[in-house]
Amino acid sequence: MRIGHGYDVHRLVEGRPLVLGGVTVPWKLGLLGHSDADVLTHAVMDALLGAAGLGDIGRHFPDHDPAYRGISSITLLRQVAALLRERQLAVGNVDATIVAQQPKLAPYLTGMRRNLAVCLGVAEDRINLKATTEEGLGFTGIGQGMAAHAVALLKEPEDM
Repeated sequence: MRIGHGYDVHRLVEGRPLVLGGVTVPWKLGLLGHSDADVLTHAVMDALLGAAGLGDIGRHFPDHDPAYRGISSITLLRQVAALLRERQLAVGNVDATIVAQQPKLAPYLTGMRRNLAVCLGVAEDRINLKATTEEGLGFTGIGQGMAAHAVALLKEPEDM
């Protein structure tokens, strides 16, 4: 078995949609980034790539490459899933936490979970998502940005 950790952060700005786990969350601010800035999916991808020993998303999808400008992070997650399959690595599970003061994300977690599971080709119960605040502390607590942490377990062929 292989374990990886992912972390991502993006600034909140006006004039951008808020996309988390491939779900557009209605909110007055969105996340700033070269792609759709889906902080949750980015953290999940980094956890998976880390567990596979394949570096990080910046190595595979550099933010200076115009091909990735505005791209859906769900599209990128599908590419990460394909890399894992090429190496005969199967997703055991993913556990992730979104850190955001606002908006309340609980109503959207089921859709995010479904999107991630479909992209990775696993049952939804292999994906666990949580959302938390930082009680008004730090950049997430004062609403300047959002962060996400993810841990992923991959299984090698002999573990399957």
